[in-house]
Amino acid sequence: MLATTVVHSGCGIAQKIPPGPHDTTASYHDSVGLSIEYPQVSACTNDPPPQALGTSQPLAFEDPSKLPTRNLTLEEAIRMAVGTDTTIRNLGGAIVTAPASQTTVYDPGLAHANPLGGVEAALSEFDAQYNGQLYWEKIDQPSNVEQGGLGAAFNPTAVQATGATFNNELVKQTAQGSQFAMRHVVNYNRTNRPFREYPSDFVGFLEAEWRQPMMQGAGTQFNQIAGPNSQIGQYNGVLIARINEDVSLADFEAAIITLVSDVETSYWNLQQSYRFLEANLRGRESALQNFQYEEANLKAGNNTLDQVAQAESQFFQFQAQVQNALAGELGVYATEQRLRYLLGMPASDGLLLKPTTEPINTKIVFDWNSALDQALTRRVEIRRQKWNVKRRELELIASRLNRRPRLDFLGQYRWRGLGDHLIGDADVDPLDNLYGSITGGDYQEWQAGLELSFPVGLRAASTAVAHARLNVARERSLLQEAELRISHDLSNATRELERAHTLLDTNYQRWQADLRQVETLRARKEGGKDEIFIYLQAQRQVVASEVEFYRSLTDYNLAIRDIHLQKGTLLAYNQVMLNEGPWAAGAMNDAYEGGRFFTPRKNPGAVRTTPLVSAGPFDPTAPGVTSPVVGSSLPFQDSQLIDEDPQNPLDNPVRIAPASDVPATTGPAGNQGGSIEFTSPIAPQP
Repeated sequence: MLATTVVHSGCGIAQKIPPGPHDTTASYHDSVGLSIEYPQVSACTNDPPPQALGTSQPLAFEDPSKLPTRNLTLEEAIRMAVGTDTTIRNLGGAIVTAPASQTTVYDPGLAHANPLGGVEAALSEFDAQYNGQLYWEKIDQPSNVEQGGLGAAFNPTAVQATGATFNNELVKQTAQGSQFAMRHVVNYNRTNRPFREYPSDFVGFLEAEWRQPMMQGAGTQFNQIAGPNSQIGQYNGVLIARINEDVSLADFEAAIITLVSDVETSYWNLQQSYRFLEANLRGRESALQNFQYEEANLKAGNNTLDQVAQAESQFFQFQAQVQNALAGELGVYATEQRLRYLLGMPASDGLLLKPTTEPINTKIVFDWNSALDQALTRRVEIRRQKWNVKRRELELIASRLNRRPRLDFLGQYRWRGLGDHLIGDADVDPLDNLYGSITGGDYQEWQAGLELSFPVGLRAASTAVAHARLNVARERSLLQEAELRISHDLSNATRELERAHTLLDTNYQRWQADLRQVETLRARKEGGKDEIFIYLQAQRQVVASEVEFYRSLTDYNLAIRDIHLQKGTLLAYNQVMLNEGPWAAGAMNDAYEGGRFFTPRKNPGAVRTTPLVSAGPFDPTAPGVTSPVVGSSLPFQDSQLIDEDPQNPLDNPVRIAPASDVPATTGPAGNQGGSIEFTSPIAPQP
């Protein structure tokens, strides 16, 4: 019982025994544990980009009139955004927290070069395969033979041999499923066994083999979809790889569309922020003049303290709005910084971006039927989903072709030989050398037959067919739902376009009416006919109506953008063209050398091909169809964002100095894997 207790509690007792005098060696694990470490990367990735290192102190309440400006058109902004870096930026991205989800110009190239699912990886299944082995061996094995008896005269008591084996083969897989092989085997043997013509010999053969699937695995279509020797439910053929590459291109195009949309949004929002700041500055100036007027009347004894306090409160209310319009979340500096990020510029560099492209205020009308047809055909999301449908349809075809027994025809032809030597012709003996014996053709063999194998019931293959059918039904359902959703989104965008232009006209009329009202009420107040609060309310109304007018102007231009976004013509509207990046010099040379051996067929119509996967090339930058401009521009003629410089810049901090001569800079437009090219200026209207 005591022994049992000690055994069960031995670990606990051992842990309670204190270290003895002999325990003087420190343990490695005394000072080693889990810790946070910093990675050691290559030198080229240690330095942050110059745009990050060159960022200056951010702007908050600095006087814009003392800052140099950089005039920026919408055309230049889009060119800089799509041509500066290899990462496709977006305002809602999570490049810091989730960098794996970010789109780059390398993504299409990565899809093509994927060693598991790329086009080249799928084509590699049809490459010729070479296998070779070369072995040497020494045998020294005792034999169970009677010593000194009759058996010892015919069998040595120990088998001693020296041998070598040389095997090599070349196997080629064809797109039809056939497999051709050429094998060559040579065996060398030198042994002490009696009754041999030669002490050592070479034995070998040359073999040709043809294996042709007749049911499962047969046909070009199946092998292009599923790939040769694929398992049930696995589709890794070249057609599937091609679709994966097209899907990656669609994702890349969608990221570019999002980038262009974000740039246009930030551009018009920046212009709107300038307008909001101007409106609040005018309101603050008017409130300051009114406060000074009321204060002067108070000193003259013609006013009361409450009226002066109301005028002073109005001034500080506009002062707070000016400060918020300058440094708030929707202020000039914050909006400009968001645009800077999309353009790949530093957060601040001492220059202030100034939009110079005038917003459109002319009524634009889109033909509904044409716009709907373009939305259902040109949207990259529809094209991407149709690629998914095509993939599932091909998988269904392959699964049906795979639901068959495996029946292969196998044919082999073999030339055998034996020789005292490997090569050479020392005497007239027909077995003097191996290769002479093989080429002499005296020993030939052949074999032909069928191999049949299949699981009884074909349960797994039938399940794969059912799974493929469900996938096709699912993707088609998603396609129809996407088309329905796009039609609704286009309808909303069209309604928003009409609403924005109607409100643009309404808010302009409201602004003009408020301007007339404030002039009338000021005269009445100065004449002592109205209370001051009525005039103060009119001051606030005129600023609010001006802000709403410029907000409507921005909404209208963004509504035009949204129509093109929903139609799938945003890239064409902004003249952005997608092109493949430049090839390496070695790849260009290989393509040239390989193309020299390609000649057109004399009768292409007589060639039997598999069904087409693609309907042909598609250009997302082709111009869309827009109806002529209807209506006329609004009478608003103020095209200047900034008024003349005041005598005291601090009284009106939105006044901006003349633009500095800063050239627009763009980065390289070509990168391997994908690039963007800006072809021509933006049209003034759709």
